[in-house]
Amino acid sequence: MSQLRIALVQMNIEAGNTEANFAKMEAKLEEAAAFKPKPDLIVLPEMWNTGYALTEIRKLADPDGERAKRVVADFCRRHGIVVLAGSIAQLRGDGVTNTLHVFDRTGEAIAEYSKIHLFQLMNEHLHLESGDTAGAFELEGIPAAAMICYDIRFPELARKLALGGAKLLIVPAEWPHPRLHHWRTLLQARAIENQMFVVACNTVGESGGASFFGHSMVIDPWGEVLVEAGEEETIVVADVDLALVDEVRGRIPVFSDRRPHLYN
Repeated sequence: MSQLRIALVQMNIEAGNTEANFAKMEAKLEEAAAFKPKPDLIVLPEMWNTGYALTEIRKLADPDGERAKRVVADFCRRHGIVVLAGSIAQLRGDGVTNTLHVFDRTGEAIAEYSKIHLFQLMNEHLHLESGDTAGAFELEGIPAAAMICYDIRFPELARKLALGGAKLLIVPAEWPHPRLHHWRTLLQARAIENQMFVVACNTVGESGGASFFGHSMVIDPWGEVLVEAGEEETIVVADVDLALVDEVRGRIPVFSDRRPHLYN
């Protein structure tokens, strides 16, 4: 399978209001599923269940992600759509992680990734525990990978995933004003330097004392933006052909021209 129709759910998240956020998430998934033709993959943003209510995060976090996993898996089974369920605040033992889950068309969990790099500017390191494995997985035969928000500032992680074969990099985020230029530039750079599609889903509105600007986007391996949202709640859709990855990598042989023995 090389053709994918991808829908990005750009939504406003209410910090600390898990019930409202779950209700909105479910409604937005149903809205995305109603598109004609329906998407193959739906992507949700970062920390959609709690937002950045970090001082209350231990109380608000989903124990082992069970509620989110149950709801999203049921949706996937009913609609036959793959969902990368953004990321959630997930309670694990005595700690909380920023964790995403991926479910196939039958509702089976096929991937899980916890954010590796915690953003000190928003005090993530004081309230969350970081993950310790990279987010590579296979999406219906397509080598894919996920990073979360701040992770995109670390090009060595994206390169590791690309060297592992990833053709599609998916990035849920809560990326705030005033760093729109950084968002667009970093995402395009990750696409160009690794010659892969980058799919990034951001939030909008006010949450946890920060203002989020949206601009969810899909970028092709040449760095061209195929679709980009504005700053309002919306669902944007893009059709991608993963065969373009092999074409671009064949025309500019970045990977075979690497000299890694000089990089350490």
